[in-house]
Amino acid sequence: MKFSKVLTLTSALSLALLAANPVLADDHAAHEAAAAVAKGPALWKVADEDTTIYLFGTIHALPKEIEWYDAEIAEALTASDTIVTEIKLDKQSEAAMQQLAIAKGLLPPDTTLRSLLDDDQTATYEAAMTKLGLPTEAFDRLEPWMAALSLTMLPLMQQGYSPDSGVDKVLIQKAGDKSQDALETAEFQIAIFDEMAQDAQIAFMIEAAEGIDEVKPMLDRMVEVWVKGDADTLAEFMNENMDDPMVAEKLLFERNRNWAEWIDTRLDSPGTIFMAVGAGHLAGEKSVQDYLAERGIETIRVQ
Repeated sequence: MKFSKVLTLTSALSLALLAANPVLADDHAAHEAAAAVAKGPALWKVADEDTTIYLFGTIHALPKEIEWYDAEIAEALTASDTIVTEIKLDKQSEAAMQQLAIAKGLLPPDTTLRSLLDDDQTATYEAAMTKLGLPTEAFDRLEPWMAALSLTMLPLMQQGYSPDSGVDKVLIQKAGDKSQDALETAEFQIAIFDEMAQDAQIAFMIEAAEGIDEVKPMLDRMVEVWVKGDADTLAEFMNENMDDPMVAEKLLFERNRNWAEWIDTRLDSPGTIFMAVGAGHLAGEKSVQDYLAERGIETIRVQ
């Protein structure tokens, strides 16, 4: 899976880890008609007689000049009692995540990252570090998965993308004193990567290193599609190069099923919820909407 796509799937995790670095609805005709008139990022809702849950796909780092917060999104957020994100995004939770990342993301003292690589992998990795203007030894203490996320975020931040402009953080700020909830814990998200076999982690990292020059153009393209509300093209983009079924299952599909179950359960309690998750979870086959449809729950696109 291309690492720019990871940014749409892993909440603030990759951003916090960088800071810790020690150096479809089932009515396809209605969906298509809604897409044709969409004027901003896609927004869906599920509802019963006393509960409404808005579903909004986010991108976790953006250039500051991107304008996306429109009247429809503002109205949905204002009407909501609670904002739900993948993981808690308050300062205390982010600090705890950084501490956990340090605890989980460092290699043993007698091991270095480059000692785990063969000659070709080392050459690819060191070339990427040089392109980023970093010493080749800068990530030597990091486990491969943590180095991979850093290799993804750094070129974006060097070229104008900012986590402070990311959709999730902006939404939390605009939510003000509304109650906050989360679908997952930092421990769960870190475990997705930390529990990968070492060979898989290294392959993941090398893919990130090879894509240093591609990550910003790819995310630029994704943002352009996302901000227009073109969910179908976003789905096609997200599904490109989904060539590792185990990674796709763990990072995407399993979580989509879990979140559909969460929504199903939450519909039993009255209220209005604004649920903001990585845009890739709300696009393509086996999306959250697809798993809701399997449960007989209709998803309506409102923008």
